[in-house]
Amino acid sequence: MSDQPTSSPRPGLIRRIWRFVASPSGVFSLGFLLVIGFFAGIIFWGGFHWALEMTNREEFCIGCHEMRDNVYAEYQGTIHQNNRSGVRATCPDCHVPKDWGPKLIRKVQATKELYGHFITQSIWTEEKFQEKRIDLASNEWARMKKTDSKECRNCHAFEFMDFTFQENRAAESHQKALDDGMTCIDCHQGIAHNLPPNYLEAYKDVVADLEARGVIEPPKSDVAAAKVEVEKFLSNN
Repeated sequence: MSDQPTSSPRPGLIRRIWRFVASPSGVFSLGFLLVIGFFAGIIFWGGFHWALEMTNREEFCIGCHEMRDNVYAEYQGTIHQNNRSGVRATCPDCHVPKDWGPKLIRKVQATKELYGHFITQSIWTEEKFQEKRIDLASNEWARMKKTDSKECRNCHAFEFMDFTFQENRAAESHQKALDDGMTCIDCHQGIAHNLPPNYLEAYKDVVADLEARGVIEPPKSDVAAAKVEVEKFLSNN
């Protein structure tokens, strides 16, 4: 008497799904599969974009105590938060590029910040934050210098400024900046945050390094002199 053939155990759910996806279809047409793939791509893209935008909100930025208790606290009451027009510049408006490619690159770079928050806790305390503040500021100055203060120019542009509505010294400084090819960050390093000690020397080092590496061209005028002019204007008003 011959042995009866034994049936192999039924594959698990995951294996059956994989076989269905990987095997050529004998039931569904190629057009149907393309339509399904198209709509699946839309869902994936929408979900990815939604997640990206959720991490691009001020509430997300200040979810970590390092930001909430330090730079965000300094931002309170500044002209970028409260002003007569009611137009606010939030954290991502200044620190995250709006263009898709640079924004995605910045998000990838932010994974290092997550590592610093959860693993090394590099700026976990106020003391650690202050120790690294000049380095953190220098990184932002370098980024904005390389992009010609693009995030600032999303709202402010020399070309659309009416200097007749500005204070005389402010109008002169802006006209000089326009003529000499200067950028916003050359004079406005601490527009929304406290400046660390010796910040001007650190900024000059940042600019010198970018020039030495050929990232930017040398300025047409002395940035330090322009900074002094702006500080004189601010102290008199």
